[in-house]
Amino acid sequence: MNARILHVSDLHTGIREDPDVEAALAALVERVQPELVVASGDLAHRGRRGQHERAHRLLRSLGPPVLAVPGNHDLPYAFPARVTHPWAEFERLWGTTEPTYASATLHVVGLNSARPYRHQTGAVRDERLHRAAARLAEAADGAFRVAVLHHHLLGAPWRAARKRPVAHRSHVFRELVSAGADLIVSGHIHQAAVSERHEFEVVGSEARTAVVSIAPGLGQPRPNRLGEARGLHVYEVDEQTLTVLTYIWQGGGWGLDARRTFARGHGPLPS
Repeated sequence: MNARILHVSDLHTGIREDPDVEAALAALVERVQPELVVASGDLAHRGRRGQHERAHRLLRSLGPPVLAVPGNHDLPYAFPARVTHPWAEFERLWGTTEPTYASATLHVVGLNSARPYRHQTGAVRDERLHRAAARLAEAADGAFRVAVLHHHLLGAPWRAARKRPVAHRSHVFRELVSAGADLIVSGHIHQAAVSERHEFEVVGSEARTAVVSIAPGLGQPRPNRLGEARGLHVYEVDEQTLTVLTYIWQGGGWGLDARRTFARGHGPLPS
């Protein structure tokens, strides 16, 4: 089994768009040949129809299937639309805020962690977790299982305090891992962070391995803010390992900045 996912997040379409970045993204997709493109929220900058449509065109133009979930910027900013029909534009283009992609090699489920009454903080209600668990259970035997949401479960410690993780993150994490997730991906903080379960949670040797990954932002709505790299992740999966490749925008192109490899299952990598 071999599979590859390209993960982008936080496009913020509608502000400071860069045609060179978009062209280079298409070239990278052509080179990497991912089975699936995952977009983990904030596709638009102000939740406007034109911004959603432009993000949809860009992602669909890349070629592979796209699994997209909404972020806090994908909500309408104006009332009453923000409360009365918060997902209308997103669902018009993407069909659902809780998508599923299934193949013999990959099984990817999306969760909606954005909340109309909260601009920055996110949450996943228990009923959504239960639906995600049921969808993860439908994976083909041996398929690599991925959960996608916008709000992060871990993050770089230097990020601004207002960028808080998803509410009750330990509960969300354990529910998803118990349901079979091998990888949980998100965005929101515009910084890259990747960690394996045993690196941040004290668990016994019998505990399943799971990797948490936050993609840096593809867009850069505030270019003068320190500590916000423009980048993306590529995940390469085989029967024994998951490799996370971090690409950063440097010198007019996507440069491979980091490579981390994790064991699948329970045990460590062979020495």
